[in-house]
Amino acid sequence: MPNKTNSISMKKSLSFVLCSATAAAATLAMTSCKPSQPAASLPSAAPSASPAAAASTPAPAASAASATPADASAPASPLGLKDPVAVVNGDPISLKELQEAFDTAVKSSGINAADLSDAQKIEGYHQLLDELIVDKLIAKQAAAVEVSQADIDAELAKIKKQFPTEEDFNKQLAQVGQSPDKVADTIKKMLQQQRWVESQVADKVAVTPEDAQKFYNDNKPEFQEGASVKASHILIRVDENAPEDVVKQKQAEAAKIAAQASKKGADFAALAKQYSEEPGAKESGGDLGFFTKDRMVPEFAEAAFSQKVGQVSQPVRTQFGWHVIKVTETKEAHQIPYDEVKAKLIGFLKQSKQRDAVQNLIKELRDGAKVENNLPPAPEAPAAPADAVTVPTVDPAKAPGGINP
Repeated sequence: MPNKTNSISMKKSLSFVLCSATAAAATLAMTSCKPSQPAASLPSAAPSASPAAAASTPAPAASAASATPADASAPASPLGLKDPVAVVNGDPISLKELQEAFDTAVKSSGINAADLSDAQKIEGYHQLLDELIVDKLIAKQAAAVEVSQADIDAELAKIKKQFPTEEDFNKQLAQVGQSPDKVADTIKKMLQQQRWVESQVADKVAVTPEDAQKFYNDNKPEFQEGASVKASHILIRVDENAPEDVVKQKQAEAAKIAAQASKKGADFAALAKQYSEEPGAKESGGDLGFFTKDRMVPEFAEAAFSQKVGQVSQPVRTQFGWHVIKVTETKEAHQIPYDEVKAKLIGFLKQSKQRDAVQNLIKELRDGAKVENNLPPAPEAPAAPADAVTVPTVDPAKAPGGINP
């Protein structure tokens, strides 16, 4: 609960969970939807070596745009866009298809479409159309790839697991303009494309232990880990804006639990399962594992790093409520040994090669295709200010991670 990234909870937005089911699904499934670092416990690699730098194609928020031909009944575009908006090797991409993708991207982000200028919309249309073009090119190549219903069901089950209940899942579907059938169709398409792409780049992504060792030697400062502690906690939730009497009442509850936990022979994990209001405590017993000081909110970090091993704290207030903390182990700052990160580094470097290989594959497909783009030119506007409203995209660096109560 005290983790700084905790504002992203188990209710992952469908736009992230279905990242690999967007337009250009195979591309994203092998690149954007995966972590941009070897592992959450490792420091990031040198900027020049990070696979995130190789992602030249932006990933729009989840859209299950169907390959529907131009629909004469589709409403006229307020920007006067032509229908079809593009033709790829003789196959049209309809205005309706592009508009559905755009509406889904905007809706899933929570942005009000009315806040977007015409120039921003045109820019967004161009980004999404690029994805739809790649999607169409890959889909044609992957159409013959077999995908079983069991495979589709397994992927759908993984997505549903990210939500507390079936009802929450269905609500999120509705919010982004999806339906269970549409998601299943998109999953099938995603698996076809992913498997086809993997078959095309399989011989280009080999990574040896020697490659990993060289990367480690060249980036040793990036594999230094600061001092860390292993701790467990019990959370009594308090709203940040709760009245003072409620805050004191909850503090008293936490103090009683701290007293119980401080008794000789007390089972802290059992107390956490009984009293903690952190959702994950029932399974974890409040165990947060090892963490460095910068991973936690300041109040929690200060308390945890000032305690002795085995000591149980008095209630500590953070934005989440009152915490009772027990530190069980400490580690000094140290260089992470190569053997400890070898497997993860190989995976990281393989992902980097995958990213490059996929981008090269896309370039080959685009270069060999006849594409007619009917969108008006994207405006050449000056760089937008930091707070400007833009068409939403999925940023893999902001994917849910860390402690997720």
